[in-house]
Amino acid sequence: RFAFEKFPGAEPILTTAMKSVGEAMAIGRNFAESLQKALRSLETGLSGLDEIEIEGLGKGDDLNVLRGALGTPTPDRLLVVGQALRMGVSQAEIHEACKIDPWFIARIAEIVALEEKIKKFGLPEDADNLRTLKSAGFSDLRLASLTAKSESEVSALRRALNVRPVFKRIDTCAAEFASPTAYMYSAYEPPFAGVAADEARPSDRAKVVILGGGPNRIGQGIEFDYCCCHACFALSDAGYETIMINCNPETVSTDYDTSDRLYFEPLTREDVLEILTKEQEAGTLKGVIVQFGGQTPLKLAQALQDAGIPILGTTVDSIDLAEDRDQFKRLLDKLGLKQPKNGISYSVEQARIVAQDLGLPLVVRPSYVLGGRAMAIIRDPSELDDYLLGTLPGLVPSDVKARYPNDKTGQINTVLGKNPLLFDRYLVDAVEVDVDCLADGDQVFVAGVMEHIEEAGIHSGDSACSLPPRSLSPETIARLKEQTTKLALALHVGGLMNVQFALKDGEIYVLEVNPRASRTVPFVAKVIGQPLAKIAARIMAGEKLAGFGLKPWAGGHVGVKEAVFPFARFPGVDTVLGPEMRSTGEVIGLDLSFDIAFAKSQLGGGTKVPTSGALFVSVRDVDKLRVLDAVKLLAGLGFKVLATGGTARFLNEHGIAAQRLNKVSEGRPHVVDAIKNGGVQLVFNTTEGAQALADSRSLRRAALLHKAPYYTTIAGALAAAQGVRAFLAGDLEVRALQDYFA
Repeated sequence: RFAFEKFPGAEPILTTAMKSVGEAMAIGRNFAESLQKALRSLETGLSGLDEIEIEGLGKGDDLNVLRGALGTPTPDRLLVVGQALRMGVSQAEIHEACKIDPWFIARIAEIVALEEKIKKFGLPEDADNLRTLKSAGFSDLRLASLTAKSESEVSALRRALNVRPVFKRIDTCAAEFASPTAYMYSAYEPPFAGVAADEARPSDRAKVVILGGGPNRIGQGIEFDYCCCHACFALSDAGYETIMINCNPETVSTDYDTSDRLYFEPLTREDVLEILTKEQEAGTLKGVIVQFGGQTPLKLAQALQDAGIPILGTTVDSIDLAEDRDQFKRLLDKLGLKQPKNGISYSVEQARIVAQDLGLPLVVRPSYVLGGRAMAIIRDPSELDDYLLGTLPGLVPSDVKARYPNDKTGQINTVLGKNPLLFDRYLVDAVEVDVDCLADGDQVFVAGVMEHIEEAGIHSGDSACSLPPRSLSPETIARLKEQTTKLALALHVGGLMNVQFALKDGEIYVLEVNPRASRTVPFVAKVIGQPLAKIAARIMAGEKLAGFGLKPWAGGHVGVKEAVFPFARFPGVDTVLGPEMRSTGEVIGLDLSFDIAFAKSQLGGGTKVPTSGALFVSVRDVDKLRVLDAVKLLAGLGFKVLATGGTARFLNEHGIAAQRLNKVSEGRPHVVDAIKNGGVQLVFNTTEGAQALADSRSLRRAALLHKAPYYTTIAGALAAAQGVRAFLAGDLEVRALQDYFA
């Protein structure tokens, strides 16, 4: 699974440097079945070996265009092979262009040949031929697209013909033992002579099914697998049979001994419902947990409910209410809670009107159906036009582009008609706060209030945060807990909930509510010493919060969560942070004070904490006064201060000796030269506006490549300075996690 779309400027070309952010695995009875299952397991919108657009086709010399596409190692090259075969390119020519082994090309050609038969003859209406197609890995959705039918029509025909998958067990011990692992995958094949095709053998125990998160990607990683595993452990202890459905080979949830039964399958409507149908043949299905796998299971919740499958914990209606902008606004008004001024637009023209009404700056993002990508902060009207007609067309489906080949506004309006743009007034210099809680419908336990170190506007997954908060008053924390409790009770949350708040000028604004597990759950659980995911699973199974004897955390130590980024893997990508998440992991720093915990978090994330040398400072005008404390602290520790003209002049006027250094645009020797020559050990750089961002891009890139720690927010700069002071004081103490709760 790749995430090049998260890194504008990065070429989607594979090299010897690893660039994937996760992976999916599929098991079948043949290569075609496994390949098509794996492709749809990626959750990138594929239903199998789908068609793909290849830039340059249809403009003449198509064969050379295809050769060029085949010869370029991109994440989609297997799909390009399929497209070349559809266009009549020979297997030998494809092998010559891409050097993929001929055996694999031949197997892909067999899939394409079956596609042609489906298009020519339509969907088979007999069980044997339909089973043949299913055994080649064709999903109901893929068959629907090939025959101009709906997925539900294909599913109905398949079930009417009793073409259902059977489930095979992974035999890891060569039949040495009577009971092989309860570790299964689906296949489509008839019974062999005297041998039952299906090996699932569901038990008659009371059971709970847990849906995993699929392949890791930016925004959905192992934090959700952590929750799924803890749910398995807790529910097993409570006497339930636990059943895991997931397709990620990297995770602990897909270990053979984590759950009682494991289905290694794609997390799609078709695959999950077939498994649940099989498990309902025997025993009592207590229900399905969709809260713990991130967005992947939540997208399936409505389909499961429509099929009569019980959803444990927070209801589908409550989840939908939290995501529906209009319903959620009415709920906040009813509770007397505030949110930033916001609006919604269903066309390019309406977007401009909404932006004018809200005023700049504002945050804009496509609604969930478009995939949650392309979130941006708009600071001037030209940036809005660039966003509407520059960024959004990249998210338009190919069939819509085909209808409006030369009309970008028509493309966007067609998509926005069903998937509107969401606008929020951007709260400049606000403090963002994450709150995680447990609830059972009657009681709420606020587990952690985390203060972000970066200001609001940086994606919560990319921002460092502190637990407990380092600058919030007890009164503010109490108000945050009170508002969280109101929201959890109003949404009838059963299990976990996360709320994101912004604090500005003494007011609290609700940014977002997620009535599910969030990425901060493992962090909070480790800092406060409570198994939150285990407790949430037991609550979802029917237990009450009061039975766990939870007490507010007394504190005594500090945890700092810091994000880890893959920028070094993507040449040409700017490292400045924004509202769209880019981090691929995180670390925790734990100690008795914030300063030391922050220093540990930097060390844990691979950043070298400098103890001497030069600090380079270049900040926008509004930040010059705010950066003084951090620069004074480091200057007092013996750091030499370098700065660009305006910043150097300001620092000197305020009693800090600063040496002027050229910007890149001012000629050599400039700051990038100094970084490359080892003359800069730490960088503080804030900027805004397209031109200023472009001018300082090479500075951030040089700092990254030469491992000079760089901070692009004032809050981050101050925390870094305090961390350096703590590191120099030699206060770092090594303690086992258990010792904090002894």
